[in-house]
Amino acid sequence: MKLFNLLDAAFIRLGFFIPDAIYLRVRYYFKFKKRLNLKHPITFNEKLQWLKLHDRKREYTIMADKVKSKNWVANIIGKEYILPNLNEWEKPEDIDFDSLPDKFVLKTNHDSGGLIICQNKNELDQSNAIRFLKRSLKRNFYKAGREWPYKDIPRRILAEPFISTISNELTDYKFMCFNGVFKYCFTCTDRNNNNGLKVTFFDREWNKLPFTRHYPSSDEVILKPKNFEKMIELAEKLSRGTKFLRVDFYEADDRIFFGELTFFPGCGFEEFSPEIWDTKLGELIQLH
Repeated sequence: MKLFNLLDAAFIRLGFFIPDAIYLRVRYYFKFKKRLNLKHPITFNEKLQWLKLHDRKREYTIMADKVKSKNWVANIIGKEYILPNLNEWEKPEDIDFDSLPDKFVLKTNHDSGGLIICQNKNELDQSNAIRFLKRSLKRNFYKAGREWPYKDIPRRILAEPFISTISNELTDYKFMCFNGVFKYCFTCTDRNNNNGLKVTFFDREWNKLPFTRHYPSSDEVILKPKNFEKMIELAEKLSRGTKFLRVDFYEADDRIFFGELTFFPGCGFEEFSPEIWDTKLGELIQLH
């Protein structure tokens, strides 16, 4: 396993000029130790790779951009669900920390994980924050996984208001829509816990599902959000016309806040346990 991981990392560094289909076949083999079926894809992960190659629309780049997607989403479901930007910058060195409130969030608009949560500006190490954001801006999601909607996003940094909850733990609610219809969702919790991120799947009735994907599920009781039905309605509106789309929301003070749109969760390289669920979710994506 360690050898495959090393080979995978080396292949990412060297594979920029390799055609997308060949690149994805090799990376898929490194990840799952089996061949990628692109002619007749069956599983969820296989179909995500197929979609990278064959389902390309210009608006997907706007939808994947954490800055431009806000207007796109607001035009469909309303601006009341959108967190306003406090400011935007092209370079971390341009950030005017004095102009920001005591609590805020900094993120890059083109990647996953480029996030700084500040709950006390006086305690923020600005130099470390700038270095972190510099690294985030250099990440290339197209190069690593051929997630082509990210290829032409003009990279920026944005500041958003900090959203607080009673528990101070903001849960991500991620709605998986297949051909415009919601089927399953999952939550991301315990991001700041020593034991690491928990990813827990639920069905339409908020029954916990008997599988995991890459990350362990939570052993804690996760309550259904108060606005669950409304979130489903909004997710289906936003996913209309796509073969697969994940729509993310937060809930705070009984309000819904839009998070982001994702076409290829886990880049299509995250394992299911039991593996049969890779096929079960794959069956829900209708490619033709």
